[in-house]
Amino acid sequence: MKSIWRDIDFPTFKSLSGDISTDVLIIGGGIAGLLTAYFLDRAGVDYLLVEKNKICTGVTANTTAKITVGQGFNYHKILSLRGKEMAQAYYHANKRAVKEYFSLCKNIDCDFEVKDNFIYSFEKHKIEKELEALEKIGYKAEYCDKLNLPFETAGAVKTKGQAQFHPLKFLAKISENLNIFEQTKVREMVGNTAITEKGKIKAKRVVVATHFPFINKYGGYFLKLYQHRSYVLALKGAPNLDGMYVDASQKGFSFRNYEDYLLLGGGSHRTGKPGGNWNQLKQAAKLWYPNARETARWAAQDCMSLDDIPYIGRYGNRSQNLYVATGFNKWGMTSSMVSAQLLCDMILDKK
Repeated sequence: MKSIWRDIDFPTFKSLSGDISTDVLIIGGGIAGLLTAYFLDRAGVDYLLVEKNKICTGVTANTTAKITVGQGFNYHKILSLRGKEMAQAYYHANKRAVKEYFSLCKNIDCDFEVKDNFIYSFEKHKIEKELEALEKIGYKAEYCDKLNLPFETAGAVKTKGQAQFHPLKFLAKISENLNIFEQTKVREMVGNTAITEKGKIKAKRVVVATHFPFINKYGGYFLKLYQHRSYVLALKGAPNLDGMYVDASQKGFSFRNYEDYLLLGGGSHRTGKPGGNWNQLKQAAKLWYPNARETARWAAQDCMSLDDIPYIGRYGNRSQNLYVATGFNKWGMTSSMVSAQLLCDMILDKK
């Protein structure tokens, strides 16, 4: 079964034929690449984007599509490992990204809904630590002990005024007039020249927004990323929980509603390792929502960074005009917007 997001008409684009040159080449047609292209287009920059298949058919089409600064108990972790300045920077970058979605989605029919976000846990002391961390960086989140979940918890960190949407409706509109080539696979990079099966693309700057960075000459991302798989069931006949919920632990469950569906996520595991998979979700659905009916299912494989902070910026210390966006740690909607904003500022030589 495919995800419920895929049932829409989507723009199509021709493939590259012959050699071409551009100021900025974006490799990868998921949400990170498309948003980067969108902002460069808006700034009047000469760019083009290439995608080896069709745009938005990878992880972007298999998301739960939550837009939020609340991403697990990240702030306590970042504060402990990297300090207050980094934790504040992470928060403000994500806050700015959420604000941009609110602005863009005013004019796009993409089922955009303002929802509160809840990160729940079964351990009260972990909730308290996250709340303390958020207060230290200047954000006062709420503790919530009354949740619309089918099981008891120790409570949740509540972030008000976040959002959820239909990602492909949003991206179908965003991508309409962008300079895109589909069915154009970059086989290798020779300096700043991309070699494809149908021609060469010479660029002054290159953004690698593929799921996993494919250039191994710089950055060592094959050592700094690992893959994590997660699963989603779309259920009909389950209640509306009126909010977005996720377990602070990677082993727990995720919940959000869309129209008359409840999207139940979970069964996560490191790729190649045993995990709950579909069975865990099916058992949970049967226990909590016995009258609900499964109408769709899908899975995603996310890139995870070692310190829970995405890799956004220069591809490596020796690659001045090569940029990367990866390691979104299952928060690809918000992190893709952060990536697009940061990379466009770098390309435009803004602070």
